[in-house]
Amino acid sequence: MATATVSRTDWRQEWFEFEDATYLNTAAQSAMPKASLKAAQNAIEWKKFPNRIPDSAYFDVPNRIRESIAKLIGGNGEDVALTSGASTGMSAVAYGLTWKPGDEVITAQGEFPLQNATWKPMEEREGIRVKIVAPRERFVSADDFIAAITPKTRLVSASLVRFDDGTKLDAARVAAACHAQGALLLLDASQCCGAMPLDVAGLGVDFLVCAGYKWLLGPYGTGFFWAKGEHSSQMRPGPFYWMAAHRDTHFGAVSNTSPKAVPGARRWDAAETSNYFNLAALDASLELVLKIGPQAIADHLQELIDLMYARLPKDRCVPASPLEAERRGPYGCFAARSPEKTAELYERLCKEKVIVSLREGNIRVSPYVFNTERDIDRLISVITN
Repeated sequence: MATATVSRTDWRQEWFEFEDATYLNTAAQSAMPKASLKAAQNAIEWKKFPNRIPDSAYFDVPNRIRESIAKLIGGNGEDVALTSGASTGMSAVAYGLTWKPGDEVITAQGEFPLQNATWKPMEEREGIRVKIVAPRERFVSADDFIAAITPKTRLVSASLVRFDDGTKLDAARVAAACHAQGALLLLDASQCCGAMPLDVAGLGVDFLVCAGYKWLLGPYGTGFFWAKGEHSSQMRPGPFYWMAAHRDTHFGAVSNTSPKAVPGARRWDAAETSNYFNLAALDASLELVLKIGPQAIADHLQELIDLMYARLPKDRCVPASPLEAERRGPYGCFAARSPEKTAELYERLCKEKVIVSLREGNIRVSPYVFNTERDIDRLISVITN
């Protein structure tokens, strides 16, 4: 079998060597590219010598990041808020929508804890009801969500790709069912944005939240929130970061006369939006993601995960993700024949410095473009020895 490639380009030189480890854990934490580290180091030099900081630094970097994210998701930069992670965007929706007692929010069983941490407190605060969907077959599907929608449903909130088994939701079908009932769809794209092509219009999504430290290759404490333009103007007013009150490019134009945020999503920006320590690195990372291309990244990762499933010893391991690539995100999961053996196998992989994740009883393998067939061989060799 041929070694998996990414558009015939070897991108490994863009990263530092992993010493003696085999790193297959981008779904947990991305490795910082060399260019991103250099950008962060330059930003630190700015703080060391603040006389070097141009006013444009406070405006140009955030605006470039908005436009890069817009390219990745097929949206408009004005509809992108720069946040410290996916949670900020979830809270923006929770506090920004107008609720009525009895409104339903639907999410899925076994979802990432962010879902319950956001919506369960809203039951007491707003009198809504959180409905938990259980899969009727092995993996949660669009059909499970659609069957749960009722005239009381206000919002469906789910991961586009699940953290525990890599299942990819057929979001367009869920969105169509939501809109037919007058409901909205919120997707957490943390486990796929940057690693596969996304189009918010094609998905039909109303809100998109995303952490920046996984497939966007950014530092921990970065992320974004995208809201469809028509919803931003209708959401409840609230406090916002003061720089969202203008689109100026220098501080000489800052005004204190208008307490109203500009149209779009900027009112949900995290405070100190121009945090150049983090955002300088994210800016460089997004540039690299766009240069490689989400489709090329997705193709490479699919080849590696298909290779992993083909070589897993069937007498010891079972797939824990859909085997059909169209139903799976950018990584794959498997388990041993019992929870105890899965935990033992995970510990053995850690000891042999094959870095993966243990999530909800599954071993999650999430390579990136710096990984090759040799890394999958290393994983399999530890499993079989």
